[in-house]
Amino acid sequence: MALNIPGVTVMMFFYLLVLGIGIWASFKSKREAKKGQGDKTEMALLGNRGINLVVGIFTMTATWVGGGFIVGTAEAVYNPSMGLIWAVMPIAATLCFIIGGLFFAEPMRNNKYVTMMDPFQIKYGKVPTAALSLASLISEVMWVTGTLIGLGVTMSVILDLSYTVSIWISAAVAITYTLMGGLYSVAYTDIIQLILIFISLWLCVPFALMCPAVVDITETAYNFTFQSPWVGTLEADRAWRWIDNFLLLGLGNLGLQNFHQRTLSASSSATAKITCFTAAFIVPTLGIPPILLGAVAASTDWNLTSYGSPSPFERGETGLVLPIVLQHLTPTYISIIGIGAVAAAVMSSTDSALLSAASIFTSNIYKNILRTQASEQEIQWVIRVSVVVVGLAGTSLTFLDNSVLMIWMLRSDLTYTLMLPQLVCVLFFRISNGYGAVLGCVVGMLLRVLCGEPLLGIPAIIRFPGCILVNGVYIQRSPIRTICMLSAVAAILLFSYLSSVLFNRGLIPEKWDVFNVKALNSSQTQGGAKSDTKDESLKEQNENDEACEPMLESRC
Repeated sequence: MALNIPGVTVMMFFYLLVLGIGIWASFKSKREAKKGQGDKTEMALLGNRGINLVVGIFTMTATWVGGGFIVGTAEAVYNPSMGLIWAVMPIAATLCFIIGGLFFAEPMRNNKYVTMMDPFQIKYGKVPTAALSLASLISEVMWVTGTLIGLGVTMSVILDLSYTVSIWISAAVAITYTLMGGLYSVAYTDIIQLILIFISLWLCVPFALMCPAVVDITETAYNFTFQSPWVGTLEADRAWRWIDNFLLLGLGNLGLQNFHQRTLSASSSATAKITCFTAAFIVPTLGIPPILLGAVAASTDWNLTSYGSPSPFERGETGLVLPIVLQHLTPTYISIIGIGAVAAAVMSSTDSALLSAASIFTSNIYKNILRTQASEQEIQWVIRVSVVVVGLAGTSLTFLDNSVLMIWMLRSDLTYTLMLPQLVCVLFFRISNGYGAVLGCVVGMLLRVLCGEPLLGIPAIIRFPGCILVNGVYIQRSPIRTICMLSAVAAILLFSYLSSVLFNRGLIPEKWDVFNVKALNSSQTQGGAKSDTKDESLKEQNENDEACEPMLESRC
C-alpha cells in the first residue's frame, strides 16, 4: 500500500486549521491580559476564570471524547471476550460528570483554587502534596499516551503513514498551540474539534453499515455468526468485575486535573455545575458511532473484504479495529474523514492533558516548593517548558503498547485507587491530615500491588474470593480496585484520627509533629476564628503576590 496522498493533504489542512484557531486564541488571551483583568499565570492556566457556559460545555465534552474514548470503545465492542456490555466508557463519563457537578464543582470553584492539588497544599503542607502531585502528573502523562496511540494506529492503517511520524506530528501541533495560548487556545480549538468529531463519526457509520461484507448488526447482536454476539454477556461470576470497571472509569476521572481545570476556569460555580450536567448527556451520544463501528466489525465476513482472513481478533489487531473498519469497509474519502474525527478527538484531549500537567507542576511543585519567590516571567517559562516535557514524555510512551484500552484502564486505576480517596478526604472530612494522607497512600498502593495486575505481569499475592487460575495467571473476580479505593479512604481517616489523638494528648512530643496536626486541630476547635484569620492573611498574601496562587476565601 502506497502513501495516501489525498488523505495526508486533508490531514495537513486540518492541522493548519486547528493551529490557526489556536494562534488566534493566543492573541485573544494576550488582549485579555492587557486589560488588567488577571495576571498572566491565571490567564494561561484558567483563562482568567472567564470561560462562559457554551465554550465550557464544548471544552469539557471534547476533553473526554478523545482518541482513547473513540478507539477504545470500538475495541471493547468488537472484542469477543467483552462486547457492548463491557464498553462502559460513555456511560461512565455520565456518572463522572453528574457526581462531579453535584459534589466537587461548587466547593472547588468557590474557593478559587488554581489546581485540584491546592486544597492538599493548604491543609497538608509541602511534602504530602509533592508526592500526590507526582502521581497526578503520571496520570496526565498516561492520558497523553492513550490519546496519541488512538491516532497513531488510525493514521498508520489508513494513510500508510508511519506510526511514529503520525504521533509526533500530532503531538507537535498540540504542544505548539497550547504553548502559545494556554487554556484559551485549548478551549477554542475544542469547539471546532468537537464539531468535526460529531459530523465525521456519524458520516462514517452508514457507509460501514451498508458494506456488502457486513451482516445486519441486529442479527449478530445476540447470535453467533462470525464470532460471539457483539452485545456481550455478563455472567454472575464477572458481575463484580463489571461494577469495578464501571466505577473505575466513572469515579476515577474525578481524580484528574483535566476535569477540575474545566470547572475552575468557569465564570462562576453555577456555570461550572451546568457545564458538568450538560456534558453528562452529550458525551454518551458521541459514544454511539464507535459502538456501531465496533458492532460492524463483529458482523463482518472478512473473507469478502480487502483485509481478508483471519479476522483482526485472530491476528491480534483488536486495538486497530476502528481504523481497519474505516479502511476496508468504507470508501477512501470516507475513511479520510474518519481520520479527521480521530485526529480531532486526540488533539482535544492531548492539549487538555498537557495544560493540566503543566498547571500542577508549575503551581504546586515549582512555585510552592522549589522556587517560592519565582517571578511572573519565570513562571510563564516554567509553564511552557512543562508543556513540552509532558508532551515529549507522553509521546515517548506510545511505543510501549498499542492497546488504547489497556492504557486507559491503567491510568484510571491510578486515579481511582490513589487520587480519588485523597481528594474526597481533603475536601469533605475535617479530620484528615498529612499523616493520614501519606499512610493512606501507602496502604492503597501496597494493597493494589498485592492484588496483582495481569496487564503488567504483577502476580496476585492476595487472592479474594472467586480468584481463578487462567493459563497460569491468577485472575481476580472481586472488585479489587474498589476494595483498594475504600481501604485507602478508611486508612486516611483512621491514621488521621490516631495521629490527632496522639499529638493532642501529648503521647508524642509536639516537636515531632512535622505536619502540624496539633496546630490544625486547635484552629478547628476554636469556633473557626483562628482559621478564618489565617485564611484572610493567606488571601491578602495571595493578592499581593506576583505569581498566581490559590485565592483562599474559606477553609478547606
